[in-house]
Amino acid sequence: MEDQYVVGWGTLTLINAGLAQGKNRSGLNWFLISLFLGPIATLLLVTLDKLPEEDENNNSD
Repeated sequence: MEDQYVVGWGTLTLINAGLAQGKNRSGLNWFLISLFLGPIATLLLVTLDKLPEEDENNNSD
């Protein structure tokens, strides 16, 4: 039973990393946060707004 718990928690961390990247946030940071917070991190990600994309071509010379 403990193996299933670990697999489920690990899967959740990967899902959260994907959710974070979809909202223009750091997937690695949210992966690490999810290791500790699990479903709470998922709730936070779902409720947070998407960050605006950074414009790499925006030069104000």
